[in-house]
Amino acid sequence: MPPPQDLLRRLYTEPPETFVATRDAAVAEARRSGDPATAREIARLRRPTVAAWLVNLIALRRPELVADLAQLAEALRAAQRDLRGPRLRELSAQRRAAVAALVAEARRLAADAEGGPPVGKLPLDEVEATLNAALSDAEVAEQVRSGRLLRAASYAGFGEVPRPQLRLVTGGEEPPPPAGPPAGPGQRTADRRTGRAGRADQADREAGRADHAAREAGRAAREDERAERATRDADRAERDAARATRQAERAARAERARQRRALERELTRARTDQERAETVLAGAAEAEHDGAEELAGIERSLAELERRRAQAEQELSRRKLARRAAERAVTAARRRTGEVEGAIEAVDAESGAAAEGPGGAD
Repeated sequence: MPPPQDLLRRLYTEPPETFVATRDAAVAEARRSGDPATAREIARLRRPTVAAWLVNLIALRRPELVADLAQLAEALRAAQRDLRGPRLRELSAQRRAAVAALVAEARRLAADAEGGPPVGKLPLDEVEATLNAALSDAEVAEQVRSGRLLRAASYAGFGEVPRPQLRLVTGGEEPPPPAGPPAGPGQRTADRRTGRAGRADQADREAGRADHAAREAGRAAREDERAERATRDADRAERDAARATRQAERAARAERARQRRALERELTRARTDQERAETVLAGAAEAEHDGAEELAGIERSLAELERRRAQAEQELSRRKLARRAAERAVTAARRRTGEVEGAIEAVDAESGAAAEGPGGAD
């Protein structure tokens, strides 16, 4: 029983580093479930290389892009067979763009994959070579579409070159008539007549054979001419394909150089922005430190003011208590003064009354 499709998809989309562990776990699970045949089939699965894993990611996660690539490959083969130069150049440009887009998509999918290799170490050149091979080789294309590619592929040339089909034309001669027994005089006369007729027939046969040989030679010459013409066309097609490949490679190198220059300019701008941001950060950190110092000073001042305030409040409370004590003393003194004044007034009143007593009546 073949392995489940969901398991195959998981195995060939997970990073290669986890392939063996996932496969062995699936084998153990199949054995626990009592399915040794499936366990054996799963155990036969082999881990892909990193480049093959990247191609499998595209095939399994973005099958529509692989389908577009297959259509482009068929159009390229048709243009190559028909020796249509302008169409071939147009499709070659589309091929470069399609392969570049697929390589970029593989890089993005690998960056999103958890536990995958670092993006900077991805063998994207092997991915590009495999995709170009898929455009040229139907067997490689089928492996790519399956999503179970095990290793990267490459292709030395590009396109199909029509080969002439040659036919070998051969000719032969009829065997001479067998010799008969010696004849008598009458027979020799008859033989001479027969000989003359035979020679005429032989001449006719020779002429027929000559005509046949001439026709065969003409046919062979025409076949040779057609074969030579087909060979020249094939050689010209090969040269055109090689030239188109070289042009594509030059264009790809030029495009990579342009992208590198653009990235270097972007890197220079990014570094300038980084230095500017780091300068701003240093100034902000210094300002923050100064603000923290100022705040600490203010807090120390506030603490001193709070301490002095507490002392002033204590002194104020003490003085309030002293005032109240003084007020009580004043009140007591006033009361005492009133009492003494009342006593004096009473004494004075008694003294006046004594003076106005009997002696006063005389």
